[in-house]
Amino acid sequence: MLIEVDLGAQDTKYMNKSLTVEQITKLVMKQAKEKGFGTKPEDISVPEKIALIHSEVSEAFEAYRHKNIKGKDGFEEELGDTVQRILHLCGILNIDIEKAILKKLEFNKDRKWDWKKMNEGK
Repeated sequence: MLIEVDLGAQDTKYMNKSLTVEQITKLVMKQAKEKGFGTKPEDISVPEKIALIHSEVSEAFEAYRHKNIKGKDGFEEELGDTVQRILHLCGILNIDIEKAILKKLEFNKDRKWDWKKMNEGK
């Protein structure tokens, strides 16, 4: 898959290469602008964007339940939609999600969970 994106000084063509979260966010924001999805906080409703993220997660759940993993409306595609919507919201609100994820990973490194107090325990 060939993706062209203007990343300023990093203007590059990507073919099956890894992109940073920041680069993918720029792609998402470029597409949002082209499609009229809003690129500034005053253009959107945050609760609506959160609801749309939730709807994509629900679609991923349904695809998984029905063993539709790859392809149109599959689990992978719906997870991609979810991440795209999250990155769109982060781009609008100027949230450095890559930094936030790395900070949370560091926090969780030494975190302990008491699985016996959670429904997720075996």
